Amino acid sequence: MPKLFFTLLFVAVIGTHISAQTTVGEDGDGSVTIEASRVWEPVTLSLSGPFVHEQNDLLTPGKPNPFTDMSMQVTFSRGDANFTVPGYFAADGNAAETSATSGNVWRVHFSPPSPGQWNYLVTFLTGKDVAIDEQALRNAKADPRYNKRKGSLTVEGKTKPTNGDQSYTGMLLPKGTHLVYRESGKPLFKVGPDAPETMLAYTDFDGTRALDAKKAPLKSWKKHVKDSWPVDPTWQNGKGKALLGAINYLGKKGVNSMSFLTYNVDGDGSNVWPHVSPTDKMHFDCSKLDQWGRVFQHAQFNHILLHFKLQETENDDWRIKANGKQGEVAGALDGGKCGPQRKLYLRELVARFGHINMLEWNIGEENTQSFEEQLAMAQYIASIDSYGHNIVLHTYPQQQDKKYNPWLGKEPLTGLSLQNMWHQTHERTLHWVRKSRQSGRPWVVANDEQGKADKGVPPDPGYDGFGGSVEMEGGKTYDLHDIRKQTLWGNLMAGGAGVMYYFGYKLPENDLKAEDFRSRDKSWDYCRIANRFLSENHIPIHEMQNMNSLVGNADDSYGNWCLAKSGSLYLVYLPEGGKVTLDLSKEDKEFEAFWFDPQKGGELSPTDVAAQKAACEFDAGDPGKDRVLLLRAKN
Repeated sequence: MPKLFFTLLFVAVIGTHISAQTTVGEDGDGSVTIEASRVWEPVTLSLSGPFVHEQNDLLTPGKPNPFTDMSMQVTFSRGDANFTVPGYFAADGNAAETSATSGNVWRVHFSPPSPGQWNYLVTFLTGKDVAIDEQALRNAKADPRYNKRKGSLTVEGKTKPTNGDQSYTGMLLPKGTHLVYRESGKPLFKVGPDAPETMLAYTDFDGTRALDAKKAPLKSWKKHVKDSWPVDPTWQNGKGKALLGAINYLGKKGVNSMSFLTYNVDGDGSNVWPHVSPTDKMHFDCSKLDQWGRVFQHAQFNHILLHFKLQETENDDWRIKANGKQGEVAGALDGGKCGPQRKLYLRELVARFGHINMLEWNIGEENTQSFEEQLAMAQYIASIDSYGHNIVLHTYPQQQDKKYNPWLGKEPLTGLSLQNMWHQTHERTLHWVRKSRQSGRPWVVANDEQGKADKGVPPDPGYDGFGGSVEMEGGKTYDLHDIRKQTLWGNLMAGGAGVMYYFGYKLPENDLKAEDFRSRDKSWDYCRIANRFLSENHIPIHEMQNMNSLVGNADDSYGNWCLAKSGSLYLVYLPEGGKVTLDLSKEDKEFEAFWFDPQKGGELSPTDVAAQKAACEFDAGDPGKDRVLLLRAKN
């Protein structure tokens, strides 16, 4: 065996942390190992490749940067199916456990859409900026030790489904106005937390620290330790238990989505970054990202959609004003453009996590980039994400027309992440659903942040002494029931794709400091009740459209709302109960009707349908209590 040389380096570089780690080692022999699985579950291909360090070029000037100057990708093919997936440097292949910063393992993950034999072909190229520059890629050199490695693998078919088993649903992809599972064809109405945005600012992740600990401290998630299980994928003798427990709690509550920032340098939190340091934008922390990956995969096991907020408004470009002057943000990637820093950042995230079935990319929270910059970023994501995950845009409420209108009818944007006042959810969702339909490219429109910024969705009454109501301007108040009515059901009845709840920055368990998802326990109940109603009654929300005029609400104001699939199904929501008249004048079928309680859940309650079809009146009784009316055509 060739002799291994070990060098301990202590180097001070401004803004960059250089770790003391093995910097010289043995190159791999080019062998390929494969961990294959079932359809729609991860296949992991590992290549024994060149030995490098995370900061190879900084430790030894003249050496290649493993992230920019070495490019691995693998093409998986079976029949007409063809997926080219970017790879990444994985240090020793077990960095989550070892905290390794060097090694010779290069890795690719693939989510196969069908069982059987798949062929693979490894491409491994070297050259300055070969991983992020098209011209460099054309001039790249192939390393004959690793390039053109090929073979095959066998993907198993479906077996008995288990909790979190994705093989029976397939990858969650945008289709029209909703996210739909490719395998089952069923839609998902997402519900979950939009807070804390600093979820990944966790003490158990390697290389994680708070740049402003007083404003945004790191999290322990200790209140969720009790929700952990012995089988949870912890690392380094039990680290990660509390955050994995938090995900278990959400899964048990029926929550199916969660949101987080993967980069917030210079933002409100300034405690999350995938790089080796907050100012080094060209080298990644392999062990930290491996640990992120364990958490993300555990969320998949719990059937939770991962909403990646790729940047915060404070670091999406340099156009900020400080004391009336423009200034440069240290954390901005390429000043907002899709240059080498941004491409490298996006490539690493897609390479490591793009195989995840339940995932969507959010270009950035409260995005302020120009349309051209947004377009370049979205196009780059689409070019390296072989699966076609949902790509959404989020901006300030007052900038929606300015930022969203230029995208109408254009690829590759497939959805919106709306920020509005909680009581404007129905109107704003409906506005963009209709407008995108008219453009010929309907959008997946979710309501992911409820204003104002200091308020948001309140905790449960009694939690940490909270009285239950939030005071607004003018002395008006709202509570979790208003959120259920106007946000949750407001989005659903507009033909929206779901909601994620923002916690505000002044309420208990707020946006930056939240560590206890039980603070909104009742709200998660209402979300679960809504989703069970949809799934147990086989409501095809992806095939339905808002038709408020059929219930006398032509101006789409707060009141009775209608979602319909003409000829077969009508869904009417009465936020204040009472009576409603549904126009069925164009129907020639007989219908059966049922009432449902969206607060308590339970069984459907049958009710009569009047013989006269033009105007059928229904009375929910119990004025002030919201009810759902379901009409289904008889066979």
